[in-house]
Amino acid sequence: MEVPYESTGRIRQKRRTRDALVGAARSLLESGSTPTVEQAADAAGISRTTAYRYFPNQRELLLAAIPAIDRPSLLEQDAPDDVHARLDLVMAEQTEILRKWEPQLRAALRLSLDQEPQTPRDGRPVLRQGRAIAWIEDALAPLAESHPHIDRRRLAVAIRAGSGIEAWVWMVDIASVSRTEAAALMRESAQALLAAALTRSGDRSG
Repeated sequence: MEVPYESTGRIRQKRRTRDALVGAARSLLESGSTPTVEQAADAAGISRTTAYRYFPNQRELLLAAIPAIDRPSLLEQDAPDDVHARLDLVMAEQTEILRKWEPQLRAALRLSLDQEPQTPRDGRPVLRQGRAIAWIEDALAPLAESHPHIDRRRLAVAIRAGSGIEAWVWMVDIASVSRTEAAALMRESAQALLAAALTRSGDRSG
């Protein structure tokens, strides 16, 4: 098995070099460009030959620049029990992530669109394989007792479809709404989908 270059030898120094390249790539993304390995190397003051030892191509560099948000939940331990309040808290945090990491998430979206369609799901790390769905499902957890007929996974997928980087790009670039309005629309849409699911569940139980 091939060992990554930065995992051998002077590991701490190599980690600093890798971090510098990733930091340069993120700064270039924030400025509106999609950096190549050479451009990131030049911005970081690192030789291009050295940079290619860490990132053999642009795709690998951009993947490293995408934020890995490994939180299992966007809710605090003292989160409310009310499902509407829980969902709004998660959506508020989700839209803040979109604001903070927009250039990097746009790059992730481009990479995802450029991938071969036959690529297996387990080999597709670009958009983090649906972590936001799990965050939304966590917000909807009280429904397991209060409305057991609601398919929480299906509802979470529907909410995620209107609250990710794809929807954000459409609203900002195509619909020409402000980022503040885009965030508000995402939160309102999530609540509307929840309300509709609750209404359908009530009709079914009756």
